[in-house]
Amino acid sequence: MKRTRTAAVRSFFGAAMVTALAVTASCSAAAPDSGAGAGKPSEISYQEGIVGGGKGGDPVEGGTLSLAPFAEPRSLDPAVTIASGSTGGIEMINIYDTLMRYDSAEKDFVPQLAEKLEAGEDSTTWTLTLREGVTFSDGSPLDAGAVKFSQERYAGMPAPEAALWNDNVTGIETPDAKTVVYRLDGPWPSFPSVLSTGPGMIVAESAGEGESFTPVGAGPFALDRWAPQEEMVLAARKDYWAGEPHLDKVRFAYLTDQQAGIDSLDSGGVDAVFVRDPDKVDTVLGEDKPAYVNMVALSNIALINASGGRPGEDPRVRKAMQLATNPQLMMERAFNGAGYGSSAMFPEYSRWHTETGGLAHDTAEAKRLLDEAKADGFDGKVEFLDASDPASRSTALAFKAQLEAVGFEVTTNLARTVADQISKISVEKDYDVVAWGLSYRESDPFSKMYATMHSNGTQVYSGYSSDKLDGLIERFQAAATEQDQLAVMDEIQRQVNEDVPFLSWGPFAEIVTWNDNVHGVLGAANSMVLLGSSWKS
Repeated sequence: MKRTRTAAVRSFFGAAMVTALAVTASCSAAAPDSGAGAGKPSEISYQEGIVGGGKGGDPVEGGTLSLAPFAEPRSLDPAVTIASGSTGGIEMINIYDTLMRYDSAEKDFVPQLAEKLEAGEDSTTWTLTLREGVTFSDGSPLDAGAVKFSQERYAGMPAPEAALWNDNVTGIETPDAKTVVYRLDGPWPSFPSVLSTGPGMIVAESAGEGESFTPVGAGPFALDRWAPQEEMVLAARKDYWAGEPHLDKVRFAYLTDQQAGIDSLDSGGVDAVFVRDPDKVDTVLGEDKPAYVNMVALSNIALINASGGRPGEDPRVRKAMQLATNPQLMMERAFNGAGYGSSAMFPEYSRWHTETGGLAHDTAEAKRLLDEAKADGFDGKVEFLDASDPASRSTALAFKAQLEAVGFEVTTNLARTVADQISKISVEKDYDVVAWGLSYRESDPFSKMYATMHSNGTQVYSGYSSDKLDGLIERFQAAATEQDQLAVMDEIQRQVNEDVPFLSWGPFAEIVTWNDNVHGVLGAANSMVLLGSSWKS
């Protein structure tokens, strides 16, 4: 979904230099026959990882760092809340830490709570070795038994990545207190990635369940105070495994929107803020503020209901809608031209970009396919569901105008509340086309591809399924090298171009940005940041 849509809707679901993700004038809109699906010229260069900021000198002890997140989580249980920067993941990672951490400079997953993680010969067995002396905030040890308990608890709940875990992890063994052995159903060379998100956030047994759940983790901070719709305060742990944090406390201030967060950052009311709207991201990056940048593919899409009786049941109708919409025009209407429009799953900036591009804007072909479907009985009518904020209204109007230009008849339905929109999508499945976001990460897109496109995924709300696409996703998982993965990703893009399970309009950049007096921010997976080594000068 687009960044201005509320977080609840969005969340529903070898060493190398930092990759320069340049979106320059060379990335101009593709001609109709190019198949590139590229975006606009832009003066902003998006760079994955930590950008800007100085060394900061010697760390200063004490003080409180205030951060304005994207939205307040409804729970601090990683088996309930998606471990992502936009959905409460920053709060959770600072309470729980993670077994593995994504290092954007290395473009790899590195040990965090773990001392090391080693693959068996065919990547069907992985052995995790824990650090000595790691404890939870309740004083109990984070040992192999605690890891097994937490991950089996996660797998037994309707957790965000539970289906992925249960379909792939066949057993967890604990030969001694420091060792965890994972048995997998098949090769999974990128298995470390899943230990950097929810399954890698280890919850102590004393945390409890349900209404009595209390977050007890092994991270640098522990929950001190939570005043819903106002703030959450975390207090530093003197016994944190990596050393006592420099900060005394971290405060999460739940403000009304992103602009309020940016204004508060500029006035000194907060020290850091999470930003995702393309126009606001471009403004922040244009000012050269220090930031942690994550590029998130397929953030700006629309799901097509392919269930029986819906317009999207006909693949010709789905393809006609993609061909009729110009991704860059959608960005211009919603965000005044900021950001990056593209129909490709992974545009040119991405390490996962392949030779096959997305479907290029082609109104003549869109009209031909639509006329063909109409000749077989389709009445041309489609309803578009979106939120009611200004950017969503503009998106709905742009979608309507472009589809009607090729012969569709479009009605727009702007949901009154987030709950209404979620219910229409995930519970009732009562929509034709709806603005949404799949959010595939540069670090490892597999887990979200599985969740949102595989027939066994827990976030497949479109009614579309494909044995061929399932097989390609499984091949991507088992691919031994990144080169092998890219070859499969090219096939996935071709299959998406053929079937059009969703309408792709482009990626978003997610950033956590902070003032110049903040130092020591450590990036992690899914736009999360660890603050255990941070300080304020």
